Amino acid sequence: MPFVHDPGQLLESKVVLHIDGNPVNQGSERQPCILWAYDSDSPIKFVSSISISSTFKFRLCGLSCPGRPKDFHQREDKMMRHSTRRATASGAVAGLLAIGFVACSRQPAEQPGYAGKTETQAHSFTSEELNRRTIERRAVDAAIWGMPIINFDVMRQAFFRDANAAYGDIMFWSRPANWKLQCLTPNTSVRYVFSFVNTSQDGPVVLELPATGDAALMGTIVDAWQVPVTDLGLAGEDQGKGGKYLLLPPGHQGAVPSGYIAIPMKTYNSFVGLRLITKSEDEATVQKAIAYLKHIRIYPLSKSVAPPQSKYVDMVDTVWDTVPRFDEGLYASLARMLNEEPTQARDSAMTGMLLPIGIQKGKDFKPDEATKAALRAGAQEAHAWVMDRLVTFGSPFWPDSKWDVPVPPSAVKSGFTWETEGILDVDARGIAFYSFFCPPKKLGAGQSYLVTFVDATGQRLSGEKSYRLRVPGDVPVKQFWSVTIYGHATCALIRNVSRPSLDSYDQKAKRNADGSTDVYFGPKAPEGMEANWIPTVAGNDWFAYFRLYGPEQRFFDKTWRLSDIQPVQ
Repeated sequence: MPFVHDPGQLLESKVVLHIDGNPVNQGSERQPCILWAYDSDSPIKFVSSISISSTFKFRLCGLSCPGRPKDFHQREDKMMRHSTRRATASGAVAGLLAIGFVACSRQPAEQPGYAGKTETQAHSFTSEELNRRTIERRAVDAAIWGMPIINFDVMRQAFFRDANAAYGDIMFWSRPANWKLQCLTPNTSVRYVFSFVNTSQDGPVVLELPATGDAALMGTIVDAWQVPVTDLGLAGEDQGKGGKYLLLPPGHQGAVPSGYIAIPMKTYNSFVGLRLITKSEDEATVQKAIAYLKHIRIYPLSKSVAPPQSKYVDMVDTVWDTVPRFDEGLYASLARMLNEEPTQARDSAMTGMLLPIGIQKGKDFKPDEATKAALRAGAQEAHAWVMDRLVTFGSPFWPDSKWDVPVPPSAVKSGFTWETEGILDVDARGIAFYSFFCPPKKLGAGQSYLVTFVDATGQRLSGEKSYRLRVPGDVPVKQFWSVTIYGHATCALIRNVSRPSLDSYDQKAKRNADGSTDVYFGPKAPEGMEANWIPTVAGNDWFAYFRLYGPEQRFFDKTWRLSDIQPVQ
């Protein structure tokens, strides 16, 4: 018999359902509704191999009648909505999207107050839950958006802490670095020279570089958002002839003295990243190169008449730990940097989104314990997100190759401002600065990089397995090539690994008869090939960078090709 309930009345029906041609047991004293299983095309009354035990609460639209509703799809919006449901199902037919009780109802015209709309019951959250969820969401976005400036501050704090340095001091590595250089994807085949500069107190700052002589320099100056403002040295404005770069603070209006290369900055903080290029690795040549780098000077323009002597700090045996920790400390770095730097127009909307997590320009960042917990959760999700996206971030350099260009088109097209066609590519920028720092102004002018996360079969590179990379003998470089591995979770050198890289400078590595070099990766060296082996650690997924310093035209023409990494037994 048909039955009538008031529109919107809450009913409950305990149901045990077996659909295989067996009877449907409603298990309730209430009048049954008709059960319909439906897919995207049409309702079907019986579905093979479905078993459900459920308690349903639902609201009826009005008059229910047996039989399939003729206007099933048109009146789908008049079906009841489940507010709670506990169900178990097995062996569902492919294409099945939902199973539910359908009230085959037709609202009598005489019933008042029925507007023909589905009543939807909103989720119930407490104020505390809503606040926590908001903080976590904003924290994820803040970490991705702020990654370049967070990375900058983590490096800066390590500069102050680990090098015991101040603005304008110069830290360097007298030997190619080992795992103790804990920054993002460093090259252990070169000697780095780094410094941090701040123009907020003393005004314009001079960076004085020597001309190429007993060694050479290549590098870049980036602002606090790691936007490159100029290249330096061989590929820079001075073209290796040396010169005085003058870093001007934001909005600087004063005249620029003659004899300087003026560099207007959008931020007060900046980073100077240089590579020292030696002619060879014999001791006498290296010592001359170290003496050469000590002609680099950094000082305020106001002291240019009698420039003070720069302080040089050799970091070769010191851990410089700049790897971001994905916890609440991430947001302390973000708050600190945003307080120090001018807000750029592109960032106005995002800085407003930071208010719920307690970051506001001009105010101290003092999260309570509940906020810290939500920030930690957001930071951990952001970490998982950038790790996942990094694997497919680049694009193949050669067709059907596993070697990718480690930056997206928006980076190259914009000169690493990440602003193209009216869009600030926040996601790509966040992924990028999870994996590297200090990009060049002109990509490929002095160096080119390739990256791979997978072997020739497409499987992720794993610390438990063994691999081989065959590097041809005719790599198109004017200077050298290197291959280096990094942990995926940190994008840094794997801690305590004795040897993270191999390069063309290495005279101990064995060469094949055709001039090629086999590089082996794995937890154990192949017998007799220890000099060609880069050790890996079980439990650590890793990836590899192949670097070309002074790449020649054959590389850009793609007439030369690097083979993929092969798994070996």
